[in-house]
Amino acid sequence: MRTTIVVHPRFDEIWPFAADRLHELLQPIAEVALTRLEPGTAHAGDPTAERLFWLGAALDAATLDGFPAVREVFSTEGYRSNGETNALLEERGIRRIDHGSEGYWAQSVSEFALGLTIGALRRIPQTHHAMLTDLSAWDYPAEQFGDDPAFASGTVEGKRVRIVGAGNIASRYASFVNMLGADVAAWDPFASDPSFHRAGSRREYSLERLPLDAEIFAPMVPLTPSTEGIVTAEIIRSLPVGCLVVLATRARVCDVAELRRRVLADELSLAADVFDLEPVPFDDPLLGRHNVVHTPHNAGRTIDSNLRWAELLVAQLEEYDPEKVPAASVRARA
Repeated sequence: MRTTIVVHPRFDEIWPFAADRLHELLQPIAEVALTRLEPGTAHAGDPTAERLFWLGAALDAATLDGFPAVREVFSTEGYRSNGETNALLEERGIRRIDHGSEGYWAQSVSEFALGLTIGALRRIPQTHHAMLTDLSAWDYPAEQFGDDPAFASGTVEGKRVRIVGAGNIASRYASFVNMLGADVAAWDPFASDPSFHRAGSRREYSLERLPLDAEIFAPMVPLTPSTEGIVTAEIIRSLPVGCLVVLATRARVCDVAELRRRVLADELSLAADVFDLEPVPFDDPLLGRHNVVHTPHNAGRTIDSNLRWAELLVAQLEEYDPEKVPAASVRARA
């Protein structure tokens, strides 16, 4: 099927390796052309294209008219499709290609969350930074003992890990900490049983009961109107003193004010890649604290998630052949 890929500048700012990987994957199975538009320019259309990947901008009726032979379309403004574009495709009887979920970055986010967890338990960022300025970093209260006993510390093994969610990210994180020997329980009323037992987690049916014995608490649901604030102030208050909270999806699924209060009161420790306000101001009291590990919201964006973004699309196509998947040469320009 003759395929056209149109890449708007905004798309490469969000997914710098995805369009090239998409092109690379399509070449063995389709006649494909890729066009990158300069800022402020428009695409003239392609009367022979039967499949269109429209990346980084809304696709309107006038533009679609320039592709009269098209039979299937993937369209995204960068993160998601435009509702009006979806309606337009349905109206014209054009098949819409869609990711179906954001599983393309789930591995990157969940591995990052595991890294945050271990970094916080062992105080790796704090000791790394201390070594740059002060030899006292080498002075331990007991030989090589760098844990802070006031908070969850040491190994993942044996820890009670409690997770809000059992989706693409949460279930992977559950499987990682289960593999390391944690006692894992998760709450997600919409997930099927395999999402729990395949990840090695026990299904908890009460969100209010989930945090009561947590040593590590990880809210890992996406932010939607129904999940905003789902981890209420009452739930945050019920976390045991010393519990580590891991934030790697979106902060505002929690009552952030109460979470901040407890972290600043040295009642909880925090490992966070996401915040209620981004960028985090320099004078934010969370920054540089002894009980906080922080990173600037980059858990999901890796070369691997870029490649997976393209691979999950192409795998849906009728002519897809797993035997013809080329190696990812786009890594060479990383």
